[in-house]
Amino acid sequence: MIVARTILNIRLGLKTLMLHKLRSMLTMLGVVFGVGSVVAMLAVGEGASMQALEQIRSLGSHNIIIDSIKPIDDEQSGDSGARMSVYGITYNDQMRIAESFGDVRRIVPVKVLRQEGRLAGRALDLRVVGTTHEWFELVQRPLLAGRVLVGEDLHRGGNPVVLTEFGARRLLAASNVIGQSLRIGAYVYEVVGIVESEEGVAGGQTPDQQIDAYIPIQVARQRYGDISVRRQAGSQEIEQVDLHQLIVEVDELEHVERTAAGIAAMFERFHGRPDYAIRVPLALLRQAEATKRTFNIVLGSIAGISLLVGGIGIMNIMLASVTERTREIGVRRAIGAKRRQITGQFLIETMVLSGLGGAVGIGFGVSIPALITMIADMPTVITGWSIFLSVGISLSVGIVFGLYPAVRAANLDPIVALRHE
Repeated sequence: MIVARTILNIRLGLKTLMLHKLRSMLTMLGVVFGVGSVVAMLAVGEGASMQALEQIRSLGSHNIIIDSIKPIDDEQSGDSGARMSVYGITYNDQMRIAESFGDVRRIVPVKVLRQEGRLAGRALDLRVVGTTHEWFELVQRPLLAGRVLVGEDLHRGGNPVVLTEFGARRLLAASNVIGQSLRIGAYVYEVVGIVESEEGVAGGQTPDQQIDAYIPIQVARQRYGDISVRRQAGSQEIEQVDLHQLIVEVDELEHVERTAAGIAAMFERFHGRPDYAIRVPLALLRQAEATKRTFNIVLGSIAGISLLVGGIGIMNIMLASVTERTREIGVRRAIGAKRRQITGQFLIETMVLSGLGGAVGIGFGVSIPALITMIADMPTVITGWSIFLSVGISLSVGIVFGLYPAVRAANLDPIVALRHE
């Protein structure tokens, strides 16, 4: 009985709305744009947040990254003439970390220098990364061809080099990439593998770059040393840096921040000035997740304003409808209709209005992120909870903003309503 009455009221509501098609359509636009903006904004925010989180995860949640940084006073004094600047991570720092922290699983040292790579008339400024084979276990990138560095490369005394895909395409135009001889500076290396690199990840904080060339760290130390000289017009800059980076892997996730704090205290004790920087991807990840939640709340609130405006429009129209149908309400009350039936009729009409607007708004909101991704190449993610949220909001708008007009219609005096012209 209740179901049949509800279906009857829905049909009656649709019939009433169809009597004023243009007015009903304009009224629904507020809900359409409100629901559409909720879905679209949350999709854009979710896509941007997911991209940022994935970029931070690519740094490794178990890793602590320590970088050598040239102090500001050294940069200023370097302009006046030739002076050796000694700063950054030392080999003793690596040894102290390995001996002092039982939670550390392994440490990957990194030595970075700039050299020109040449092959068959083609040249490219390379970032030569001297490291161990464990680099490729902590900085995991897809292997496209050949192999990465292995433990034997550190002892056999060969000249292996692993290139990134970008550098390989710029230098190795030949079809046979693996086995090519590549001159880096004054030395010749054999290309043994090609790996994929990621550009601009996590604000440029990834250990790898597009122009990397990976060689064993012992080879880098023996051939290029710890002292680098950069000559400019009228001056030269001399630097001595043992290691440019350390990647410290911690055994358990819950030990990462504690170990990072201990390493920071150790560096503060043994380094007289801030010539290092410690990055903890896990902390960045938690911060990004908190920012994501705030971002979604802000976007949802902005979109909710559109729904509020749409709800006010529905209330306005339903109040006008009550005035127009006062005599009809009086007739229904005179023949025995109860107040709850009048309330239910008008409430169902507003829910039909907001429900249809919500359905159209969801379709509108789903199409906008797809258009943004296609035109701006920006990642967007439409989640199921955003759809359910939009449906719930649209129906809630119909209930909240339709309740007052429905109650007002039910409380009309039947005698006064029958006299209404």
